[in-house]
Amino acid sequence: MNICVYGASSNSIAPEFIAAGEEIGKKLVERGHSLVYGAGGGGMMGAAARGVYAERGHIIGIAPKFFDVDGVLFEHCDELIRPDTMRQRKQMMEERSDAFIVLPGGIGTYEEFFEILTLKQLARHKKPIAIYNIRGYFDPMQSMMEATVAQYFMNEATLRLYKTFDNADALLDYLENYQTEEIDIRKMKDIKK
Repeated sequence: MNICVYGASSNSIAPEFIAAGEEIGKKLVERGHSLVYGAGGGGMMGAAARGVYAERGHIIGIAPKFFDVDGVLFEHCDELIRPDTMRQRKQMMEERSDAFIVLPGGIGTYEEFFEILTLKQLARHKKPIAIYNIRGYFDPMQSMMEATVAQYFMNEATLRLYKTFDNADALLDYLENYQTEEIDIRKMKDIKK
């Protein structure tokens, strides 16, 4: 499978996050998968790419042309695709991927997760989405999602469109064994008290 990985570009994050990012990259290759990602050289993105590269895996990097600052991009992508805009980048990442992993990250990572989740809710794709909850990073976001359901802004079924893991092997098992389900948009919008 081509597996898209979203994650932080920051190099200021704790070493434990970097190590977990490299681990997920290595495990992708061990299980026969390729990496699709934003082509970054730093943070969680760079860590995942280094893990894939260390195991001689295939890396598809997608970064807009305006990312031309030295040191921003990972220099060992097997394919480097350079769209004009961030919107094109996200669309290409979606189209080239069979599944999605969300690693800890900032506003860009959140935006990527919520867009791919929204597209799934709208039945624009049926691909699995998995959150890698390293050190409980996504616990506050999950609480927010549950609060959104509790206050009737979102159907509880939305919470079943993705799954959260604190173990890389369990996460990859989920992606590899994912059973596609039909999504009824009308039911997703049916929010009852």
